[in-house]
Amino acid sequence: MAYKALYRTYRPTTFEEVAGQQHIVKTIKNALATGKIAHAYLFAGPRGTGKTTMAKLLAKALNCEHGIGCQCNECKNCLAINEGTHPDVLEIDAASNNGVDEIRDLIDKVKYGTILGRYKVYIIDEVHMMTPGAFNALLKTLEEPPEHVIFILATTEPHKILPTILSRCQRYDFSKVSDDDIRERIKVVLEKEGISYNEDAINLIISLADGGMRDALSILDQVLAYSGDQLKVQDVLDIFALESTEEKINLIKSILAGDVADILNRLSNYIERGTDIKRLTNDLLMMLKDVLIYETSSSDRYLQILKEDDAMDLSNSLSSEVAMEMITALMTTLKDYKNVTAINPLFEVTLLKLASMNSKPHQQVAREEKPETRPLRYETPFPKGPTPEMIKAMEEKKEEPKPVEQPKVEIKPEPVVEEPEQPSLFEDDSAASDESIIYINGTEVEDHYEIDEKTMVNIMVTSKKDIKNSLLENWKNLKRLAAHPRLGRIATMLVDGHPLVVSNKVMVLEYQSDNIVEKMNLISNQKDIQNVMRTVFNKKMFVYSVNRKGSIDLQQKYMNLLQLGRLPKADTVEIEFIGD
Repeated sequence: MAYKALYRTYRPTTFEEVAGQQHIVKTIKNALATGKIAHAYLFAGPRGTGKTTMAKLLAKALNCEHGIGCQCNECKNCLAINEGTHPDVLEIDAASNNGVDEIRDLIDKVKYGTILGRYKVYIIDEVHMMTPGAFNALLKTLEEPPEHVIFILATTEPHKILPTILSRCQRYDFSKVSDDDIRERIKVVLEKEGISYNEDAINLIISLADGGMRDALSILDQVLAYSGDQLKVQDVLDIFALESTEEKINLIKSILAGDVADILNRLSNYIERGTDIKRLTNDLLMMLKDVLIYETSSSDRYLQILKEDDAMDLSNSLSSEVAMEMITALMTTLKDYKNVTAINPLFEVTLLKLASMNSKPHQQVAREEKPETRPLRYETPFPKGPTPEMIKAMEEKKEEPKPVEQPKVEIKPEPVVEEPEQPSLFEDDSAASDESIIYINGTEVEDHYEIDEKTMVNIMVTSKKDIKNSLLENWKNLKRLAAHPRLGRIATMLVDGHPLVVSNKVMVLEYQSDNIVEKMNLISNQKDIQNVMRTVFNKKMFVYSVNRKGSIDLQQKYMNLLQLGRLPKADTVEIEFIGD
């Protein structure tokens, strides 16, 4: 018997076996249960996400002998649909049957009754390939087909379909299958096939599949044909001419060290092994992006390729400014690949350029040119927390602490360089100037602080990882003020927050509760907040709070500007309290 590919062997036979697309499965099952069956459906989405499979499952649910909505896989209708031999379920490839004559022939057969099942189901795959004449010929029949006929159109490019066709269909948009759903399905297949596997190898297949379940199983099929009864990372790397994450990390370390000899030696090995240079370039870009994300968030939640230990290791050797320059160079190289006949020399030049960006002479020149813009460091370490004597002194002190002036932030962006005008990412993006002042304050009408998005991004640029880490290490010391009669309430609210961004004089906290965010940003609370910060951390610092959604939006905005190369450099942004 001829071998049957894995994606065909393990094609879902019931709605419950479908990987992902749960919103579509639920809607269709509910429609079948209530008898609300449309006469025409459009399944649109990326390749390999289950459009044709879902169409066949729907045809089976309409014709199963155990009733509409059932998929017993035992009756003659279900078995015939599984084998592709059912006379009433017709699958048509519009890529090769896209003309007017073929569609007219289909229309002529529509009027005939069913042979075996309840419904005659026409599944037209790649329907966007049909000619305008063929669409127009189908239009009337699609709008008012016989009661026993149902059309299911499948496409990867719905924008190419005539609006008159779209308006007559019930549309379902398929999304890329999540990594977790693909992982779960691959494990089921491997267990049924009796194949031992490595978790990292599965993750590598998932990254190659790019959200396509069929692609994932096809890749798995190819790897197993090579490796036999084991799935190992090295086999996947060998078949698809890829480099391991460890190798790519070592390449980045050689680049950061400026070790040109080692870089050229590695490149020679890549070329000899036939490594996919374009994918390697993209992987290096993604890894550097991970480093930037980790420097900004100090969390592994948003990392895509690197593990936290690797991201921390690389971030210790790489400043955010140089990382951004390296990312920009790699993005330019990816664009230039399509304009050259041989990509290997271009990749080699790019690696040499990257190696020069982080070299010691380069960093020394930068320091000599701008000695006044060196990052500020703490002169004294954070204390371990307020001592009992400090708390007692505060309680016995008769006069109120000196009010803390409402802070104002002065931001000095880098000089404007004339460039082609680009669309703004901010709602309010007035013309830039050499120097601007942005005020953070409250009024009698508005009793809370509110910082605009552009200012928040500038604050994020000045974030200091060492200060943030020191705060996190001593954050629990805030609990020691919990019993204080006046500051205990503020200290308790601070403990519940997570430091998102910390610069020398501003800290942004993230909270799950909108209610706490509102309380923390009250002008009347800022005095006590700063008193707590001075007491526990020996640091005067303006504290601003955002909710979880605001945090995600800010980080996304930051990354968008970062990828566009439109962030100001950290050494050109100054945040000061006016009046200090």
